[in-house]
Amino acid sequence: MTLVGTKTPTMTTAPRFTSDDDRWAGVSRRDRRADGAFYYSVRTTGVYCRPSCAARQARRENVRFHASCEDAERAGFRACKRCRPNEPALDEQRAAAVAKACRVIESAEETPSLDELADAAGMSRFHFHHVFKTITGVTPKAYAAARRAERVREELARSKTITDAIYGAGFNSNGRFYAGSSGVLGMTPTSFRAGGTGAAIRFAVGECSLGSILVAATDRGVAAILLGDDPEKLVRELQDRFPKARLLGGDRGFEQLVARVIGFVERPTLGLDLPLDVRGTAFQQRVWKALRQIPAGTTTTYTKLAAKIGRPRAVRAVAHACASNAIAVAIPCHRVVRTDGALAGYRWGVERKRALLEREATS
Repeated sequence: MTLVGTKTPTMTTAPRFTSDDDRWAGVSRRDRRADGAFYYSVRTTGVYCRPSCAARQARRENVRFHASCEDAERAGFRACKRCRPNEPALDEQRAAAVAKACRVIESAEETPSLDELADAAGMSRFHFHHVFKTITGVTPKAYAAARRAERVREELARSKTITDAIYGAGFNSNGRFYAGSSGVLGMTPTSFRAGGTGAAIRFAVGECSLGSILVAATDRGVAAILLGDDPEKLVRELQDRFPKARLLGGDRGFEQLVARVIGFVERPTLGLDLPLDVRGTAFQQRVWKALRQIPAGTTTTYTKLAAKIGRPRAVRAVAHACASNAIAVAIPCHRVVRTDGALAGYRWGVERKRALLEREATS
């Protein structure tokens, strides 16, 4: 699904279905938003249905509306065998199955196979994979890897030895962990546990129309793009993220990377396609991935972004993930606004957010 941006976000109001005319309109268009708000029965068949039921549409004069399944059954109607209105909606069933699979992944010592997860959900292997990715935004394998990465970080912080941390995180051998440790942590486990000791992070500070800009990168890609008024504060912020890392001043080649970033800030039409070293929870990475799909010159809302990743009720969590982004511009959290169009907060200042949006809108 493509995220549709708009320069002037507007609030959309869901139908309330307070009158019979509204309810009939919902039934006529098989509106899923009406499911749960009411039910309808058909006198000639003796059954009651959800508004979204795919059964052949009844005549209006044969239809009655009910507030609940119980009301319809007390009136003498039986549940439709096609839409099964007395059972959880299909979307709810799928969400519950995926939530159960997530709990299984999180609690398992060994990552369950796709077949095991699909069997537990009562779905085929292919269908489960599709449903899981649709709802969470990531594959079961990616979710398990992100959760395992979280556990490794937690264990490295509190375990006496790296070996204890490896087994505490659920790995059954040192070799298996070390084979993928750089992908999990962005560096060796020893370096991570020691606050980045030995990890080489190149950086350089430049100036642009928005003030000072710091770009930092590991061998994996750009790890931070920070904006501010004071270059020294930006360097200290980088040091706080990796207090014992080897911070290396960028050479001429690295300064060209910084120039590319500055060029994009000044002229968004140039585009910015850089490898990123993105570290965060599975949820944060889903949000950041969706952010990168918002076209320059457009905006979206926190509500739409939450819906985009399949978590429409997680608006606050989405906003928090945006605020946690440490890679300005490349992960364009500045393109997210409130439902009323207000710019809201921005890690590097609302004025910078406004300037970026205005610049992109006129490019």
